[in-house]
Amino acid sequence: MKFTLSWLKEHLETKATLGELRDGLTMLGLEVEGITNPAETLKGFVVGYVVEAVQHPNADRLRLCRVDTGSGLV
Repeated sequence: MKFTLSWLKEHLETKATLGELRDGLTMLGLEVEGITNPAETLKGFVVGYVVEAVQHPNADRLRLCRVDTGSGLV
């Protein structure tokens, strides 16, 4: 069964770290098959806001966009 750390902490009412929870569940006889962090796979992504979108001068179906990523306009 898969469940999130936040769900587990909500039902256990604990401030234990991920390692402490893993060890505690194992000591109770529950098999912890693996721990994954989905945020690790998204680490390289940057969220931006499209400020302006104008028609491309040489293409009917393209638009040129100005994007604000928080570190300046791109």
